[in-house]
Amino acid sequence: MLKAVIFDFDGVIVDTEMLHYKAFDHIFRTCGVTMPIEVYYDRFLGLSDEELMRTVAEENNLHVSEQNLRQLLEEKAMVFKELALAQATIIDGVPRFLAMLSDNKIAMAIYSGALLPEINMILKGAGLREFFDCVVSAEQVEKGKPHPQGFLLALEKINKKFKAQIAPAECVVVEDSRWGLEAAQAAGMHPVAITNTYPAEQLKPAEKIVANLSELTLDEMHSLCR
Repeated sequence: MLKAVIFDFDGVIVDTEMLHYKAFDHIFRTCGVTMPIEVYYDRFLGLSDEELMRTVAEENNLHVSEQNLRQLLEEKAMVFKELALAQATIIDGVPRFLAMLSDNKIAMAIYSGALLPEINMILKGAGLREFFDCVVSAEQVEKGKPHPQGFLLALEKINKKFKAQIAPAECVVVEDSRWGLEAAQAAGMHPVAITNTYPAEQLKPAEKIVANLSELTLDEMHSLCR
């Protein structure tokens, strides 16, 4: 039986994947590095900002110090904030889907590789923060997707809030990338993919694939958890 739904954020709740790419591209170009958009989507989209920055710095022999790395991450966050305030949009169907889950007393959480201030800024601006019982962000985990740590932490927070004992098998995860789907699967949860970012053929770990959350019914989610 379905008791909780855990959402990715970028590409699932809000249309910001391209904004993250633009922010990274701006920062890397100041360092003399070009990242084609195809490479970003193929290799890096599922990583946290820090994981991505470290990987690109290492592969391009940038030899940045920890202090410089932190500065670059802060600059990226500032660029992203400016872009998000002007351009971020909530994905069609999300508010109605969240309201449906809320009406049926289903716990909800977010686990994202994005930063907490970014997530809260967008959720509060859209009037959606109240739907979520907790938010787990990049700062709260040691290992990002495809490791299951973040999803398990989100469930732990839900159980603590409600003094409940919801099992991973009673949770559905909504993701837009294979990294997130693999993490959900590793956590013992039921991964559902949405084709906002990648085509269906690249979302194989999913137990169900939809083009829009309006296609996903409560009965279908209960069936996944049986």
